Amino acid sequence: MKLLHIDSAITGANSVSRNLTARIVAEWQATHPDTTVEYLDLAVNAPSHLSADALGFRAPAGTEFTDVQKQENAVSEALVTQFLAADVIVIGAPFYNFSVPTQLKAWIDRIAQVGRTFKYTDKGPVGLAGGKTVIVASSRGGVYSTSEGGQAIEHQESYLKVIFGFVGITDVRFVRAEGVGMGEARKAEALASAEKDIKSHAANDAQASAAAA
Repeated sequence: MKLLHIDSAITGANSVSRNLTARIVAEWQATHPDTTVEYLDLAVNAPSHLSADALGFRAPAGTEFTDVQKQENAVSEALVTQFLAADVIVIGAPFYNFSVPTQLKAWIDRIAQVGRTFKYTDKGPVGLAGGKTVIVASSRGGVYSTSEGGQAIEHQESYLKVIFGFVGITDVRFVRAEGVGMGEARKAEALASAEKDIKSHAANDAQASAAAA
């Protein structure tokens, strides 16, 4: 089994989402000891945002590319190949300005490739990357999940559900630490809740694996 561990927070050691992804990966490996892990730090090594030079995966076969376009296409190919090879993807997604970090969005734009992760049919789009598990470590300074107003203005978890569903992934889970900017007591409570979710996911996966054995 292959696990792709992705962090996107720009806050380094102070990042809540980075702490959560490390815990998720550790618990996964404890219950799935045959797992190999590949790590991608988008705050350190983010792809450039989409431009005309980076759209080679949408160009017709036989298109002649410039050297810059070839380099950009190589980046996209490496990222989508890495994504498709993974059975499990653990993503750190902090809440920045009501959405996800720009670095994470740049990665998503590179892996959302027609013919690789989705296709269009006469009945609409069909995802091609099914059969994977995505676990998102979601960190938020405030509380958005408990009210209609909060849910209406968050485009972090809602966006990730849509984009991974679009490419065919139905097993999308969230480990949420919410209210971490609302004082130390509230942060400790949020982290304890997230830790409980991590252990619950690990226990459920272990039971499912034992039942399938």
